[in-house]
Amino acid sequence: MVEILPADRALAPALALLGAGEVVAIPTETVYGLAGDATNGEAVARIFEAKGRPRFNPLIAHVSDMEMAERIGVFDPLSRRLAEKFWPGPLTLVLPLREDAGIHPLVTAGLATIALRMPRGFGGELIARLGRPLAAPSANSSGRISATSAQAVAADLGERIRLVVDGGPTPVGLESTIVKAEPDGTLRLLRPGGVAASEIEAVAGTALVRGAAGGQAAVQAPGMLASHYAPNASVRLGATELRPGEALLAFGPRRAAGWRQAVAVENLSESGDLREAASRLFSALQALDRSGAATIAAEPVPMEGLGEAINDRLSRAAAPRG
Repeated sequence: MVEILPADRALAPALALLGAGEVVAIPTETVYGLAGDATNGEAVARIFEAKGRPRFNPLIAHVSDMEMAERIGVFDPLSRRLAEKFWPGPLTLVLPLREDAGIHPLVTAGLATIALRMPRGFGGELIARLGRPLAAPSANSSGRISATSAQAVAADLGERIRLVVDGGPTPVGLESTIVKAEPDGTLRLLRPGGVAASEIEAVAGTALVRGAAGGQAAVQAPGMLASHYAPNASVRLGATELRPGEALLAFGPRRAAGWRQAVAVENLSESGDLREAASRLFSALQALDRSGAATIAAEPVPMEGLGEAINDRLSRAAAPRG
């Protein structure tokens, strides 16, 4: 049975497991991550095995400070400016990988780039004490709803891992925003997330371009698979009326027609606050999934600010599943 330890008692046990090449579920400001030593091939393989994650899907390497980040990735001036502004925090930068970085090839899925992030809190302290970067995708079965509490991690992965560090509910509730600065100065948004595009554009002084260069279909960063973040129930987007037998993922003060007939209702934010909605998205989807409804109807969420990331997760949750 998996052990759940509060963060203030978990540092030493987590370090011991990571040092032995094991994986540990840890809290970050975004979602809970399934962490393993990014320089240890066996540890990285355990991450993929525990999640059931396809190995062509790269992982984010998490660092404790800029010195560690500099040893792994090659920073251009724009990426450095973004790191100085948003790190530690929910921003991931895709950078050229240094030849002598020591990152195991499984982390990058064969790419010449590396996705780097600097987390706050327990994760940052753990990495600093370990002295090596941690690969840490979301602590959930691949393609399913990300975990924003220790209990959600244990319910999903409890039979496959030994330790979950309990840091309480994650404050951001969405994975990090992923951006990549191209050699020509283009700044690409590969995945919307916990930092709004407008905040990044204000610092960068340039508009973000959505998607991979040249419309490339290959996965260049985590979270780019068409079907992802999915509950067992199907998801119907843009619901303005409820159909029989559906559960309702609500947003704001106004309800879809027939909402009182819903199997279950979870409102992301009664007041329409997008930050609150982001922090509640995954836990609300999990609660509605437990209702037994075959379909979750999602009311419209505005595309502005963090709404872009919320809609990204909902559209991937609603995508056809292979």
